[in-house]
Amino acid sequence: MANVAVVGTQWGDEGKGKVVDLLTARSDMVVRFQGGNNAGHTLVVDGKQFIFHIIPSGILYENKKCLIGNGLVVDPEVLLEEIDNLKVAGIFVGPERLSLSEKAHIIMPYHKAIDLARETAKGKAKLGTTGRGIGPCYEDKAARTGVRAVDLLDPEGLEEKVKANLKEKNFLLERFFGAETLEAGPIVDSYLSMGEKLAPFITDVSVELDQAVKARKRILFEGAQGTHLDLDHGTYPFVTSSNPVAGGACAGAGIGPKQLHHVVGIVKAYTTRVGAGPFVTELTDETGDYIQARGKEFGATTGRRRRCGWLDLVVVRDSARLNGLDSLAITKLDVLTGLDRLKVCVGYEIEGEKVEQRPTSLRRMAACTPIYKEMPGWQEDISAARDLTQLPEAARAYIETIEEVSGVPASIVSVGPGREETIVVKHPGIEEFRNSGIQEC
Repeated sequence: MANVAVVGTQWGDEGKGKVVDLLTARSDMVVRFQGGNNAGHTLVVDGKQFIFHIIPSGILYENKKCLIGNGLVVDPEVLLEEIDNLKVAGIFVGPERLSLSEKAHIIMPYHKAIDLARETAKGKAKLGTTGRGIGPCYEDKAARTGVRAVDLLDPEGLEEKVKANLKEKNFLLERFFGAETLEAGPIVDSYLSMGEKLAPFITDVSVELDQAVKARKRILFEGAQGTHLDLDHGTYPFVTSSNPVAGGACAGAGIGPKQLHHVVGIVKAYTTRVGAGPFVTELTDETGDYIQARGKEFGATTGRRRRCGWLDLVVVRDSARLNGLDSLAITKLDVLTGLDRLKVCVGYEIEGEKVEQRPTSLRRMAACTPIYKEMPGWQEDISAARDLTQLPEAARAYIETIEEVSGVPASIVSVGPGREETIVVKHPGIEEFRNSGIQEC
């Protein structure tokens, strides 16, 4: 398998974790390239559930190396907790199995305080942020005042940065938001202590990846969230603070674009989103409740109930363009079992005008009504299917519609939460692999 990037095509929560887990079997390294612990990947392996927020989900394979790229913002407390939880589950994570980019920015207590105070102040106009300090940390990164992983190894430098940042943050917290201020000393002591524990993991991930490329290793790039939460291309301002699109893998991992050989877009068989923001195909009726309940649509990170709706192929088609998708991985097809009729959105209508791309203006998007293609559903249990021919005719027609409207073929179809409940139509990256010179397993 050649180097593969996995991205979400909707508003996140598409089931990327399971697909990454599947593709890791044919990879040597797994790299996370953006986001923070506002994202969560849920995996079910041998009946046991694992939830990851920062560490790539490929860590469940003993002989694979996982890397946390410079494009992430990392809460060191959460990262250390994940390492400890894996140890309790019998999975030892040392520096030979995990690397943290020395250039990754670190989430500080004042980032979380600002995040929560800001959302509280907005009231009904809040964005629906997770309150974990992700946005404020990226703000400091852009303002060139951020703390990076390498700073956790520099006591004097860390103290200087924290004190300088607190002058501004405490002013905002106290004078603008009416919230409690923070002291530098306890923050510095705590983060230096965590830095000592993380020191063996901190390295230059870009250099490590370059060495892997030269050694013809197979690399899997794992994104968080989804294309329509992208800071530049999503439903702004109801977006995340980074770039989940495939191009973000290059900047967020420190690797050239020629090293991405195949891009897989993850498509949930229906559409969900968490928090506020426009949602053209949202269902607020019994069908929406049915999908929400069967799909167990609660955020892996926040526990919030996800809004559910029919599959919106307008956003998937836009994602195909923005990411240069080579194939699709369709997830949670089994959730739709039991519905007599299905709908997929193939376009929007605004004041009588048909629109085939998602409008940039949120006012125009709010005025959109979905143009649906109706299809028959199926009643059969599909979780045992391991080939497309074993699916009901209606399920196959549903997949074919996704392929036709998006213009991208399906390579993987998930028919249940378990690792084995998967139909592999074609392993992503195989054709690219044949021309890459990379060694096969």
